[in-house]
Amino acid sequence: MKLTLANIDGYRQELVTQRKELQSIMVCCGTGCRARNGLGVAEAMGEALEAAGLGDEVKVELTSTGCHGWCEQGPIVTIEPDGVFYTNVKPEHAGEIVAGFQSGHPVQKLLYRDLTTRERKVTYHEVPFYSHQTRWAMRNVGRISPTEIDHYIARDGYKALAKVLAGMSPAEVVDEVAKAGLRGRGGGGFDAGRKWRSAARASGSPKYIICNGDEGDPGAFMDRSIMEADPHGVLEGMIIGAYAIGATQGYIYVRQEYPLAVKHLEQAMADAREMGLLGEQILGSDFSFEIKIARGGGAFVCGESSALMRSIEGKVGEPRAKYVHAADKGLFDRPTVLNNVETFICVPLILDKGAEHFAATGTAGSKGTKAFSVVGKVNCNGLIEVPMGTTLRELIFDVAGGVPKGRTFKAVQTGGPSGGCLPESQLDLAVDFDTLADAGSMMGSGGLIVMDDRNCLVDVARYFVKFLVDESCGKCVPCREGLKQMLAILSRITQGEGRTEDLVAIDKLCDVLKDGSLCALGKSAANPVLSTLKYFRSEYEEHIRDGFCRAGVCGKLCSYHINEKCTGCAVCAKVCPVTCISGEKKELHVIDQGPCIQCGSCFDACRFDAIEIRSAP
Repeated sequence: MKLTLANIDGYRQELVTQRKELQSIMVCCGTGCRARNGLGVAEAMGEALEAAGLGDEVKVELTSTGCHGWCEQGPIVTIEPDGVFYTNVKPEHAGEIVAGFQSGHPVQKLLYRDLTTRERKVTYHEVPFYSHQTRWAMRNVGRISPTEIDHYIARDGYKALAKVLAGMSPAEVVDEVAKAGLRGRGGGGFDAGRKWRSAARASGSPKYIICNGDEGDPGAFMDRSIMEADPHGVLEGMIIGAYAIGATQGYIYVRQEYPLAVKHLEQAMADAREMGLLGEQILGSDFSFEIKIARGGGAFVCGESSALMRSIEGKVGEPRAKYVHAADKGLFDRPTVLNNVETFICVPLILDKGAEHFAATGTAGSKGTKAFSVVGKVNCNGLIEVPMGTTLRELIFDVAGGVPKGRTFKAVQTGGPSGGCLPESQLDLAVDFDTLADAGSMMGSGGLIVMDDRNCLVDVARYFVKFLVDESCGKCVPCREGLKQMLAILSRITQGEGRTEDLVAIDKLCDVLKDGSLCALGKSAANPVLSTLKYFRSEYEEHIRDGFCRAGVCGKLCSYHINEKCTGCAVCAKVCPVTCISGEKKELHVIDQGPCIQCGSCFDACRFDAIEIRSAP
């Protein structure tokens, strides 16, 4: 059916009426749950429903959704509209779930158990991981089938597009986005309205819209989950953006490692074209716009806008000088707007609910909500979305459940490889673009890596510099050579060969990187080093002065020993990969320092604090 401005509202109302009578069993089939046999769960649920003959008794729908954002609890199954929330579901549980659905009595063993109270939580909204969130960008994630366009339309999908094409000029659309205070969620935090206005006023055609779905930060998967779970939301945001600036062609740049996102986007584009929502004369209007998918080759530097555009053009992904603005000369040297997935998916919400609604949430300089991937030393790893201005403490301890195994929080690294590491004293910072930058870090695309006392911050800085050395395009000398020198110094310190003057050299190198690099990869590469020097300088000094790594990470600067608290349980001996721990059962064990590789497995496994970290012998 071809939708037009005249019939889309009626079509939506019919869908809403039909779906009100449905009960849905929703199985997560996002990438994370697929890795734990989510597809097998979906198949088993279908067989169990058929065997129970539920189609004859009630109107029930089995839906495969995208990622719910809490992959470690997957596969996840929810029952709507009641909101029953099941975790760690296996195919063999399908019969029990269907029986519980029929009886109205949820399967207790599959309900989430609260970390603190140990009580079972029946519904989605009772689970702290979700109850503390405000999901705007992820409003449809886990709630619809990404391959069913009707699911999206029934949840007000393409409503904003119809509103725009029916009665708003391109300038009015840009003004609304500007009034909302939407800033780019891809890392730079640039004002979206200002960017769109510049491109709209630029001369030259054709004009282009690009959605950046490359997402190269380690540990980040916000954009991937949105593309997999709500592809139509991304398309609608891009179409509105294209109308606003006068673009006729768009590209979605998706990293090579996201095949499921590509599959769902391609399906969404095909369905949108068939229904008159993409392509020629969208919704029967005079506006036409087409989208293509471009696959990224895995280069982190292609997250930089000009490098990404060169990649789409079939050239080497290298950045160009910043005085060349994409709004004037972007893709193929034509006016171009580039925003990331999360930015575009906020656009339909703004145009539907109004700029004031969006701007009422957040802080003075950072409006709306922000999605984060919280990983590392937390009880609840996953995707979360909260209002701008939420503190780091609330993110880590209220939503993500705090640090596991009774260990001590040490630092949180925000903003990906180019972000900074912030200590406990900074946990009450409001998370927004400007506050994090003032503290020596950055929002970035929204990656948060939580660390405990078993993380060495000198080694963390070395790790991220090593990542950036590998990912630098090498076009400019400060980044290409400066990062290599920085890595050499940090590696020397972690190997016990550091010198006091190394800290002075690091400061000078950071200045060179910030002042001389061509693009943001080099300019922000100093952040992990400068922030760890600022907040954890004593660790650098301890490595250099005392030749000691108290976290037990730098192998040449530590050794592991068993003290008198040992109960002789032999757990340490069982986990030791080089079998260098010996002792009789229920007697004090000993670590042979010769073959010991300082891996820390014994330290992590011991429940009696019987393993000590000392200086290397």
